[in-house]
Amino acid sequence: MATQVIATNGIITAPRQSMEAIAAERNLSLFAQQQRARRGPTPEVFFVKRFDNSRLVKAADPQRVREMRTFACAMAVLFALVMVYGWQHFSSIEYGYRVESEKQQVVQLEEQNRQLRLTEAQLADPARIDRMARQLGLNVPQPGQVVRPDASVDGNGPVMAKMTPAIPLR
Repeated sequence: MATQVIATNGIITAPRQSMEAIAAERNLSLFAQQQRARRGPTPEVFFVKRFDNSRLVKAADPQRVREMRTFACAMAVLFALVMVYGWQHFSSIEYGYRVESEKQQVVQLEEQNRQLRLTEAQLADPARIDRMARQLGLNVPQPGQVVRPDASVDGNGPVMAKMTPAIPLR
């Protein structure tokens, strides 16, 4: 009896006996492969199988596009919020350092001011000025030698000289 194979729509139909023979042959080959695998490391052979997906066309899914846009917008808003928070956080740290620096500068200036006031008090000490004047050979002024410009004019006392211009200035 002859076996006949009929192809319809990619399905191969054959008599039952030939299908059983094919299955038995396949089982024997699988059994042989398992035995070879048990024997130990054997070289593995890989075959390249080429796929041609150039005829495939992706179908547009408007609901998925809307979901992805919503997700992208939500992530952009979240990213912006995280960036604003980070900017504020690092700005506050920077301002804290700046405030501490200014406080240290104020303390330093107050100490410098205190030192300058102390030096001024030491230099303006009347006893020190008197001692230095005596070392330079200066004497105590006699009455009438000291003339103050803001004092009231005394007819009997000394008078400051004044210059009156001969030609009036315009």
